Amino acid sequence: MKVALITGGSKGIGFGIAESLLKSGYKVAITSRTIDSANQAASLLVEHGDVLAIEADVKSFQSQQSAVNLIIEKWGQLDILIANAGVGAFAPIDEIEVEQWNDIIDTNLTGVFYSIKASVDQIKKNQGYIFTISSLAGTNFFAGGSAYNASKFGLTGFTQSVMLDLRKYGVKVSTIMPGSVATYFNDHSPDAENDAWKIQPEDMGKLIVDLLAMPARTLPSKIEIRPTTPKG
Repeated sequence: MKVALITGGSKGIGFGIAESLLKSGYKVAITSRTIDSANQAASLLVEHGDVLAIEADVKSFQSQQSAVNLIIEKWGQLDILIANAGVGAFAPIDEIEVEQWNDIIDTNLTGVFYSIKASVDQIKKNQGYIFTISSLAGTNFFAGGSAYNASKFGLTGFTQSVMLDLRKYGVKVSTIMPGSVATYFNDHSPDAENDAWKIQPEDMGKLIVDLLAMPARTLPSKIEIRPTTPKG
């Protein structure tokens, strides 16, 4: 039995990963900032396996620690962390608000630190796996992306440093850097027809399952994934 925690698992990439892991026999805890969202997602996922819905905010270390504690109480272990929760807001530097900057950095970067810090003892104990969901924006900058670029550049570098810290314990750490994914990110509403060219959440789920199945001696530490044929 392997147990996974997915932050921001109620929709989008996190939901797709949860579904794939459950179908592959993993027990999965998903978090959302509201218990209603977490429960709604869990009600859809439960047909695939054992799922636990948790209300937790990655911007709070205590909230992340409580989520890990709930998992240990229920299943007695935690083997895999998928630090997926993230937000985005885009504006030129002379227009972006201080509150927007803080929300993006606190969620996309500090929030991942909190998630890893809260779970690292369990992950080390079980020689588990940590995934962070960065972005192609973590190596490619663009106008209007100062806060988002900063958070994802930081997340990419942070994760690679964590990988070097933890591999001596038999822990694997990978950062996944997707391009366009058909999700609700930045208030987008996925459309089956118009978003068909994009990476799908279930594609991200298959990637995680495949990486978990890699031989123990081999670590793909940084993975870029993009649509095969971009629109336009």
